[in-house]
Amino acid sequence: MFAHPMAAIAFPDIDPVLISLGPLSVHWYGIGYVAGILFGWWYAKRLVSDPRLWPSSAPDRLPIQPVDIDDFVVWAVLGIILGGRLGYVLFYDLAVYLDDPMRIFALQQGGMSFHGGLTGIVIAMIVFARRRGFSVFSLFDMIAASCGIGIFLVRVANFINQELYGKPTEFALGVIFPVTGDGVPRHPSQLYEGLLEGLVLFGLMRLLTHRFLKLADPGFVGGAYLFGYAIARIAVEFVRLPDPQIGYLAGGWLTMGMVLSVPVLLAGLWAMVSAPGRRPATRG
Repeated sequence: MFAHPMAAIAFPDIDPVLISLGPLSVHWYGIGYVAGILFGWWYAKRLVSDPRLWPSSAPDRLPIQPVDIDDFVVWAVLGIILGGRLGYVLFYDLAVYLDDPMRIFALQQGGMSFHGGLTGIVIAMIVFARRRGFSVFSLFDMIAASCGIGIFLVRVANFINQELYGKPTEFALGVIFPVTGDGVPRHPSQLYEGLLEGLVLFGLMRLLTHRFLKLADPGFVGGAYLFGYAIARIAVEFVRLPDPQIGYLAGGWLTMGMVLSVPVLLAGLWAMVSAPGRRPATRG
């Protein structure tokens, strides 16, 4: 039994639907994705437009140009949506979708996987970079440096939707989620993830790009983001409830999110370690 702490926070009265127009509804969740993509688009263009961040390249021979970012946005959106949805289907609820395949297209019912979206956008980056003839690692760095705010906004939307909440807690900042029906304060794990995976990592990536000029080492910034994300995700998984259709995989603590984050961590570590020996790509 958990005693209710005096400082337990009541869930704010926020409707997951921002506005309804007849049969159409605009959800905060969708707004989070759109706003995150628009911010990332704008921020990535600022990065590639600042020659000071690319000390080893002449201003007219930067590895990526603003027009490349403009053209990649559509690829990124498709990679995130298709990868995120298929990742959720494969990793978290395959049996249900095999029984009713049409549910795969019911995006309004939720069900997106970060790890699936990551896989989708990586595939999009590889194909796009090869078509344009520049280093995929430099594009990888752009996306990693720009995505933190979007991840933060989507996690806030998860909080508004009362999904992905955490375990019961006596922590003073525990939140009482009405959807649980038990009145027990729980870890707002969505906000923990938004803070760590979003805002904190965005700040750290900005230090790497602007103070330490790590864009000169293609793949380092992207690797640092993957490594940091995996550490943050694994840490929060200890207080976040697992998806009910899967539960714990082993030992009453191992979750699917932890398992999927291990290869992300290793890939990030490899990208950072190998970056100094990777020659910056230029165009000209």
